[in-house]
Amino acid sequence: MTTSVSQESVVALVSRTGRELQRYRKGRRQVVGCIPYRYIICDQTSLEIPEELEVLVITSKKSKRMLFPKGGWESDESKKEAALRETVEEAGVRGIIVGGKLGKWRFKGKNNGSLYEGYMFPLLVQEQLDIWPEQSVRQRTWVDEGF
Repeated sequence: MTTSVSQESVVALVSRTGRELQRYRKGRRQVVGCIPYRYIICDQTSLEIPEELEVLVITSKKSKRMLFPKGGWESDESKKEAALRETVEEAGVRGIIVGGKLGKWRFKGKNNGSLYEGYMFPLLVQEQLDIWPEQSVRQRTWVDEGF
């Protein structure tokens, strides 16, 4: 008996590595990411359903600093595709990007002073995976807007 599995349901257990496909613009490495969020229904007994917003943060690989998932935008993908891929690799969640990019920022790397240009997208989380590529090197935490 054969089982049919959709490509969307398969998660690569290894993150992409290397810089061969990495995009650069005016000497700045292009990075993209998501701000994963979800709504929690607070009172299921009420006719009015107030919702609480939570966002997902992850630890850095190098420290316990909390941050949003982000990484390199590669030449074989769109910004949104790269942001979705990075979010699955680093945070182990899937969802839909709601609207366009939240913004663009430029920054300098802490270790070697490399220059970066980043883009972030809002991601409404629809699925939290039990197994994801960087689960051994990152922790994820849902926090409310008061964090």
